[in-house]
Amino acid sequence: MEKGKKKKNNLKRKKQQNKKRNRKHQITVMSPSNEQTPLLTSTQQTQNQGSIDRERGLDGSNGETLAPPSSSSQGPEKSDSKMMQSQDDHEHKKNGLVNAIFGKIDPRIMSDLIIGLSDGLTVPFALTAGLSSLGDSKLVLLGGFAELISGTISMGLGGYLGAKSEADYYKNEVNLEKAKFFNQKNRDIVLHDVEDILMEINPNFKEQTIFNFIKDLQKEPEMMLSFIIRFGKGLEEPGENRALTSATTIGLGYFLGGFIPLLPYFFVDKVGTGLLYSILVMIFTLFWFGYIKAQLSMDDCSTKKKLIEGLEMVAVGGVAAGAAWFFVRTIEN
Repeated sequence: MEKGKKKKNNLKRKKQQNKKRNRKHQITVMSPSNEQTPLLTSTQQTQNQGSIDRERGLDGSNGETLAPPSSSSQGPEKSDSKMMQSQDDHEHKKNGLVNAIFGKIDPRIMSDLIIGLSDGLTVPFALTAGLSSLGDSKLVLLGGFAELISGTISMGLGGYLGAKSEADYYKNEVNLEKAKFFNQKNRDIVLHDVEDILMEINPNFKEQTIFNFIKDLQKEPEMMLSFIIRFGKGLEEPGENRALTSATTIGLGYFLGGFIPLLPYFFVDKVGTGLLYSILVMIFTLFWFGYIKAQLSMDDCSTKKKLIEGLEMVAVGGVAAGAAWFFVRTIEN
């Protein structure tokens, strides 16, 4: 009985081995280079032949050039990618227009202008909204103009004093560095300062590179001094008439921004109507101011971020105006 079972088991093993060999023989054939090449099914062969024909530009039957696939035959992924690409191109064109208009202006002037406009669009708007609760349009105009003139002068003086202080600080730092630089006792300290600056810029600088740089820089003392001040102290020389330019830019920005909420009151008789028009105008103005400000002050700023910045400006102006209107109305009552 045991011998019969062993024979049966041996026969089963032989049959299984023969089946595996037959499967391998069906799956692979020997190529002329004695390498095994997988056989393909008829469906796979047809697909591969079609891909080869498309690469050659032929249809495989009469040698005619295949027409390019129509847009309707493209998958949803390709169409979505094209839509995203077109949106990116459109956004790039809009950004390019904004940069073309404002990109050539000195960044410091743009910064001063943004400061002036930011205050001008919020403070006078809040004041006129508060005064409108008293119900007298003449009072709104007179009070608004009084605040506009005083605010313009105040902001301009603030910009002038700030720029002047910046210039004085720069001159003081230059004088201190010059005294240390031209004092032979501090010569080694200055050279170590240059070395530290270079290591902060790039810690992977080789010793020989640093040595050659310092050696060449020693030939131009003024250039070495400028290098220490700019990259070591992080200071840049203010431009000529910087204080006057800053005062004019900030003051003008404040006046232009503050004049916008006053405009509707010139064309209406009722204060309530003027307030309504002023609110609508300021929502539009504040939103686009925040949107463009984000584009100018941030690199590669997304559309979502610009929209958020615009809505934030609207929220700030709205809260300020609403608070002013509420408290003036409360005090009057």
